[in-house]
This record gives sequence, C-alpha cells and structure tokens, in this order.
Amino acid sequence: MTDVLFTNARIVGETEMISGTLALRDGAIHDICSGSTGAGSTGAGAAGTGAAEVVDCGGDLLIPGLVELHTDNIEQHLEPRPKALWPLRPAIAAHDAELAGCGITTVFDALRVGSLQSSTGLGYSEYARDMATVIADMRQAGLLRISHHLHLRAEICSQNLIGELDSFGPEDRVGIVSLMDHTPGQRQFADPAKLRDYLAGKYGLGEAEFEIYSAELQEVHRNVGAKHEAAAVAAARRYGATLASHDDTTAGQVAASAAHGVRIAEFPTTQEAAAACRAEGIAVMMGAPNLVRGGSHSGNVPAATLAEADLLDILSSDYVPASLLLGAVMLGRMWGDMARGIATVTAAPARATGLYDRGMLAPGRRGDLVRLREVEDIVVTAGTWVQGVRVA
Repeated sequence: MTDVLFTNARIVGETEMISGTLALRDGAIHDICSGSTGAGSTGAGAAGTGAAEVVDCGGDLLIPGLVELHTDNIEQHLEPRPKALWPLRPAIAAHDAELAGCGITTVFDALRVGSLQSSTGLGYSEYARDMATVIADMRQAGLLRISHHLHLRAEICSQNLIGELDSFGPEDRVGIVSLMDHTPGQRQFADPAKLRDYLAGKYGLGEAEFEIYSAELQEVHRNVGAKHEAAAVAAARRYGATLASHDDTTAGQVAASAAHGVRIAEFPTTQEAAAACRAEGIAVMMGAPNLVRGGSHSGNVPAATLAEADLLDILSSDYVPASLLLGAVMLGRMWGDMARGIATVTAAPARATGLYDRGMLAPGRRGDLVRLREVEDIVVTAGTWVQGVRVA
C-alpha cells in the first residue's frame, strides 16, 4: 500500500471540521494536522515515507468513506428490467463500481430471503444464496473495490423463508437481518391502495388480479407470519448479526421490535413510530431519496420532518446510491452542522453494525476516505479511497 498525504483539505470529523492535512500509512489513518501543512513540510514526515503520493485537495471536503446499510441497488443490476436477468458476476461488478463512484466504501448488500409464488404470476424466486456465494468468491479474488457485507431482508410474508435462512451461517458475513412484512394492510402498505398503485405501475396488474394477489398474501401471512418472524430473529442471533425492523408504523410495533432485540429501525412510516424508537434506544434510519425528493413516494412521513424533530440517526440510499452523499450534505445544511450531517452516513451506521474500525477520520481507523466538493444543489466526488487505495 502507498502512503498518501492529503493537504489543503477541510477535514470533517464526527463533531467538527478543521482545515489541514491527513496522512495515511499502510491503509490506515496515521495522523491529522491542522493548518496549511504542505507536501514538503512536517506533515509529509508524518506519513513516514515523505509521502509517496500527495493529494492537494484545493479546499475540498475530506470525509470518511460512506457506510451503506440498506441498498436494493444490486437487484436493479441483476434485473435491470422486469424479467430481463443479467449475469451475476457482471451485475455485482457494476454495482460495486457504482457505489465506489458515489463515495460508498462499505456496503451491506440487501438480499431478499423468502420466496413466493402467486396464481397471478407475480411473486419472487430464491436467489440470495447464489448471489452471496458469488460476492464472496469475487471478494476473495480481489475483484471488488469496496468492502461488502450481507444484509438479509427476511420477507415474513413468503413461502420458503426458513429454508433460505438455514442456508446461511456465521461464515457468510451477514451483518444485518431485517424483518420485512409487505403483506397488504401492514406497515408500509397499511393502505393497500399504495401497493395496488405500485404493482399496477410496475407490472400492469389489474384490479381483479390485485384482489386475488392480496388475498393470497394475507393467507400466507396468517399461516406462517409468526413462525417466520421468530425464525428470522433466531437466525440473526445465530449469525451474530444486527437485527433491524422495517416500516414500523405504531408504538406497539416498535415495542415488539424492542422485545426482539432490534437495534435499527429502517424507514419508520410515522413520527409516532420514530419517537417510540428513540425512547427504546433504537437508531432511526430513513431513506435519502425521501429527503432529496422532499417526501416519501409511498406517502409516509417525510425524512425532513424527522430530521427537524431530531428523530433521524442514519441515512440509507435505499434505491438511489447517489442520494446517500447528497442527503448527508442536505442534513448538514438543514442542521447548520456539516459534521453531524456526514455522521449519519459514516460514524452512525458503522457504530450501529459494530464496525468500529471505520466511519471516522481518526488515527488508527481504516483509510476509507472521500474527497468531495459542493456545487450549488449537487455534491461531486473527486476521489474515493479504500484502505488507502484509490478506487474511484
């Protein structure tokens, strides 16, 4: 690994920003100095080798690499259009490159577990085990630019969840298991019309077919919902993974999440649920697309509303990788505290998943960095480094 010295940077820590120089050595942060240290002065000596590479940031921001906890982006590369499947390895490579370009240096690839077949022709088949194996093989072969972990989205309303969960173990780097329930009339789709509109727009599903589909899913949920939820909670413990809830809507649902040992609440749909999470010590994660777009596409609570109420801890890019960095900067501007905004995509998600070696710019932490500049209503990445190696 090449030692790197970043000079003339606005360095964003977890609680403050300083102007100065940051030195990397052997893939980790070695030193941070305030002031206008140059390539030929004492800061270069801090790198230990006269700094084999010097990056003059020209006043740009230097932040920790982003930590993404829930992205469906890999599935979009796997199936870029309905029923148009892409080969696994090229799909994963494209996903990995896209995230690196967006400043994401650690990702928990969100893979659905639990399959479903419906008489309407809709449903979803098993794929997570095969994809996880390919991701691991590509990581072992050095073909991935960033650090990949697994997030198993356990679909409670499915027909084969337990078998899929049993195909994973502690060796698979499963860092998160989330409890997903997309049954019509539940959580995100408490108003079934939202699901109807979504399926009509994406698949052209008619009203009569939607009624059949809804009835079938509700029957599945009655038969196996409680059993599947218990199995997913047990699987998270078996893997040593962080447990997350999904689309909590009421304080009662949050209480049930807390009883299971949930540590992250993904996309609570109401302010009531978010406030209940705060009371239970559960970190609230909202979608950056919700923030960037100015509201939820499903009609749920706006992320900005929770941010203004001090009920937002973590951002996720969800289905738009580029939204993660932009959303963090928007929060920094909203709060008048850029360090706090950036922490929602760096230190906070790293802590929530037990990755204490990253997410902060401090000596001894991983050399995962992003150089960026703000240009009016956008942010532009000018470089991404993973353990001191530039990857984008």
